[in-house]
Amino acid sequence: MRRPVRSSVSRAARALAAVAVLAAGFGAAAPAVAADGAPLPVGITGESRVDLSLQGDNGDVGEPQVTLRLSAPGDDEPGDDGVIPVAHEGEYKITIDATGLNGVAAVKLPCTATGMTAVCEGNEINAGEQYNRLGGIRLDLNGQSEAGDFGTIKVTGEGEGVAFAPLTIDVLVGGPELLGRNLSEPKGFAAGDTYNAPVGFRNAGGMAADGTVLHFHGSRGLGFPDNYGNCAYKQTTDGSLLHQGTDAMCTFDGTYKPGTAYALAEPLKVKTADFALNDVLSYGFSAVSAQQAKTLLTTGGYTPGTGAPLALKEVPGASADDYSRYTELDLPSHNIYDLVLTGVTARGVAGDTVKADIGFRNDGPAWLSALRSGGEPIGFTVQVPTGATVTKSPSGCRATTIAQGVKGYLCWVDTPLLENTRLTFPFELRINTLVENAKARIALQAWNNPSEPNQSNNAAWIVLNPGDEDTSTGGSPSAGTSATPSPSPSSSDDDASASGGTSGTGGSTSSGGGSGGLAFTGAAGVLTIGGGALLVLGVGTAVVVLVRRKSAA
Repeated sequence: MRRPVRSSVSRAARALAAVAVLAAGFGAAAPAVAADGAPLPVGITGESRVDLSLQGDNGDVGEPQVTLRLSAPGDDEPGDDGVIPVAHEGEYKITIDATGLNGVAAVKLPCTATGMTAVCEGNEINAGEQYNRLGGIRLDLNGQSEAGDFGTIKVTGEGEGVAFAPLTIDVLVGGPELLGRNLSEPKGFAAGDTYNAPVGFRNAGGMAADGTVLHFHGSRGLGFPDNYGNCAYKQTTDGSLLHQGTDAMCTFDGTYKPGTAYALAEPLKVKTADFALNDVLSYGFSAVSAQQAKTLLTTGGYTPGTGAPLALKEVPGASADDYSRYTELDLPSHNIYDLVLTGVTARGVAGDTVKADIGFRNDGPAWLSALRSGGEPIGFTVQVPTGATVTKSPSGCRATTIAQGVKGYLCWVDTPLLENTRLTFPFELRINTLVENAKARIALQAWNNPSEPNQSNNAAWIVLNPGDEDTSTGGSPSAGTSATPSPSPSSSDDDASASGGTSGTGGSTSSGGGSGGLAFTGAAGVLTIGGGALLVLGVGTAVVVLVRRKSAA
């Protein structure tokens, strides 16, 4: 399933909206018990602000908007014995008082609830916060809820030897809701072009916004050539390729009326790189005052802009259908890349061990941005020549049964793939029996992929002791030699006679531009099988197998 990319805008918007953050955390290096007999300081943590929409978009029904936890001094990492450290032993009681929401909203409380109050009791508090979950609070509109209604939930605690820091949760009904104007790619748009994004918002809430903040993000293949004095910018060029790109935050004073639409006084220019393909442009507006936003910017690693300020203007007669909660665009949707497999020729006699360095590269010009799927590797299969056995295989390859009666290896290439990726998969083969012109196929799976029109080089060969009539390793004009050895997955002892599963976890590291997080982009032609657990892509005479990895909990 294609899911919206919300990592940039939605997290920033929530961070901006929840400006009254409770600073209840404690350092991991803090002692597990209070010094000098003083009460142990424990914070009650959770979301400190909830905005209830009159439009009914208040999260999944039944899912809490607030998760309450206790935060105690100490490290919550389990010890060598797997046991979580305990910071406090002794009875305690947490009281949740939601009477301040009478007539404002409906509340579902955790623990032992009576009406608009609840009590959570325990006799042990673990170190840290992760393992001290109290429960969730669910908030919904009721028959009395109106725009501007406001109330609070107060959470307090008591217990011998413990000093609880309370939590106050502010709840606002029908506040400002700033929905972004939808974006669409212009016809004929290509990599290298500049997109004039019609960025704007409509206040679909029941109250005016006193100031607003625009946050926009462009992934690695997108840039923003203009620089505005009321904006601040942060560029990420290291770490995971999935998270590299440019973020900006712009502050606007003024009052923005409910039911009214606004737009930037000039389009936001978005420059695409020559290698861009399905890069993500996303943006959102938050109903946060400029002063509050400036406070956040001082600790966010942003650099202030230097140009003239960016302005907003009212848009009369705007249609509500042109605006939505999540605004993003894959840009450009058309570009091409060229995946290439290269084989190798080797000679030897029975008993010899020969090297077979299989090459994989992307000849571009586009990169495989991988911003939608977020972690699936590309796979290709490697057969073993007749008369030979694999004695060492790369860490990114696993023995498997390729087809009925055909054993070999499935090798994984992590994504994103840069536009100049060069990889080597070093195998070592022992020649058990000398077989002239023993050939073994290396292949990606064929599939109809408009982003890779040249699929003639998606297969290659390992050839042992070729005869005079056949020295080709197949695949492409470059086939017949091993790929440039940079960088290579490490080798590990292995044996091709073993038959393993087809899900590998190893993989190579792409060169030239960062490390880390890897995924295959939601390009046209991806086939989802088994509820998204397995994706199999075809490329000419080659094989691409994508397996969704489970993320950490």
